[in-house]
Amino acid sequence: MYYLICDIEGHHLTSAVIIGHDGTIWAQSSAFPAFKPEEMAKIMKDFDQPGTSRPACFLDRRNNMIIQAVIRGKKGSGGLTVKKTGQALVIGIYDEPTTPGQCNMVVERLGNYLIKQGM
Repeated sequence: MYYLICDIEGHHLTSAVIIGHDGTIWAQSSAFPAFKPEEMAKIMKDFDQPGTSRPACFLDRRNNMIIQAVIRGKKGSGGLTVKKTGQALVIGIYDEPTTPGQCNMVVERLGNYLIKQGM
């Protein structure tokens, strides 16, 4: 989990989670908001059928607008990035001064690492 909440140019993610496709939490920061199984199902469905959860993803209760390829959401000064691997979702939530690009970089790098490990 350290990698997801590490310092990025003096900033860090607000919260993060790695969660299996079955809903099992693999790792979670203490600040990550609880969410319902149906929210997880909506995210998984949107990876299989892009656009099904648009225009909003309610994961962090901020009604994030999906702005690119389903895995990025933004609302106001914060947002989230979701990366799907073979067995899990890597989710990072950020607020300013952390930028969307910084969040994307951290989440997608960890997701790519998990994919290379067969996860």
